[in-house]
Amino acid sequence: MNNQAGLTGAYMAEKIKLLVAGLLVVAGIAGFYFLAGSPTVVRVLSVLAGVALAAVVVWFTGTGRAFYGFGRESVDEARKVVWPSRKETLQMTGVVMLFVVVMAIFLWLVDAGLLWLVKLLMGRGE
Repeated sequence: MNNQAGLTGAYMAEKIKLLVAGLLVVAGIAGFYFLAGSPTVVRVLSVLAGVALAAVVVWFTGTGRAFYGFGRESVDEARKVVWPSRKETLQMTGVVMLFVVVMAIFLWLVDAGLLWLVKLLMGRGE
């Protein structure tokens, strides 16, 4: 029973931290509009400060650490990708362009044929 209360408390604490982080972002954006008479640099720094403080708060949550881990794993996976060479990229682009032209001609012929057939069936054929 006591363990359940501890889990609920930890869950609630994390939700409160995420709420505080969201409020910090909103405060930064509100500061941007509140400081309308100030130089643009000050207004932008207001937003960046709100986002930076929110990132610090999120870092201390389980969700934030999981998101950071996901980002690191994504970068690692992107490094494993074998990217095509310039020659391969140009060849595949050419194949795609050729396919698009051939498909456009085919669809145009089908459309023209169906139009002719409908005109013929309606008695308006030439």
